[in-house]
Amino acid sequence: MTDQVSDWNTLITSLTGAHFLQTREWAAVKSAVGWQAQDLVWRGENGEISGAAQSLTRTMRLMRYGPRLSVGYVPRGPLIDWQNIEQRKISLEGLETYARKHNLVFIKIDPEVVVGKGIDEGADADVYPGLKLMDELRQRGWRFSPEQIQFKNTMWLDLTGSEEDWLARMKQKTRYNIRLAMKNGMSVRKASIDDLPMLYSMYAETANRDGFIIRPQEYYLDVWSRFISAGMAEGLIAEFDETPLAGLIYFHLGNRAWYVYGMSKNIQREKMPNYLLQWEAMRAAREKGCLIYDLWGAPETFDSSDPMYGVYRFKEGLGAEVVRTIGAWDYPVKPVLYFVYHQVLPRLLDITRSIRRRQIKQEVL
Repeated sequence: MTDQVSDWNTLITSLTGAHFLQTREWAAVKSAVGWQAQDLVWRGENGEISGAAQSLTRTMRLMRYGPRLSVGYVPRGPLIDWQNIEQRKISLEGLETYARKHNLVFIKIDPEVVVGKGIDEGADADVYPGLKLMDELRQRGWRFSPEQIQFKNTMWLDLTGSEEDWLARMKQKTRYNIRLAMKNGMSVRKASIDDLPMLYSMYAETANRDGFIIRPQEYYLDVWSRFISAGMAEGLIAEFDETPLAGLIYFHLGNRAWYVYGMSKNIQREKMPNYLLQWEAMRAAREKGCLIYDLWGAPETFDSSDPMYGVYRFKEGLGAEVVRTIGAWDYPVKPVLYFVYHQVLPRLLDITRSIRRRQIKQEVL
């Protein structure tokens, strides 16, 4: 099962569910912050690779003199045909064996296996494989994770058809705001590597305004520059009178694109730069052969009480459809340490986030 593949990115692009979080570039990013990557592949009877997963493993201490804990994570994987019963069985058995062999406390997966589309919780188990998969995971001893690293729900924009088709799928107010941005003299240009520190500064301003936590600048510059240099990401900047007002970074692999990082300044927001940015990102992604533009995240509950509800309405206005997935699942190898990990570590992270929140304010001021 363990197999070092020379052209990993080409391999995963050919598999169902190909995702930028399974690329060599993402493994390199995580390696810089203490994770180690391992290739896992599964082959069919003819010897051809039918599935793969890049597992990230990290060893840490919960406290200075506490036990050393090793955990595994397969971001947005494994990449297999989840409708195929035999592939499911082989890959899950393989991951369970891998976790025990490497003495992990647990291994986490969060493949994009759909349980339904739209905000209605009802779904057809014969159409969406996620419902059956969740039952199967429970039977095998997997647990729905209390730690959801990626968004459980997201929103997809359909990039097929003409630009007129795109506009027709949008809300009237969104079409108006895109045209207003153009009328206001907004322009969008491609970001260069030299623009990345400026985009980070804008990102820190956004985080401070909207109250979310981000990492230090070095981390984002590493992520953005690696993927841009590899031809798997692009930055866009919206300007007025040559003054940057907003930006975004989107990733692309195969026929999919992902909007992951968005940033904007606090000034001249009435000129609607974010609407024009998304329009131009859609056009740029389609030029690269993408058929789906993932807007990266949707609420858990679709009402105004959810902190992401405003973001959801913005994405809905662009014509995006809600996609609900199974979320993250853990296979606990050491149940006692698994319990400790999820009880102690969150408290330590709360302290770290409080410190980081103060640092972000200092970076913006």
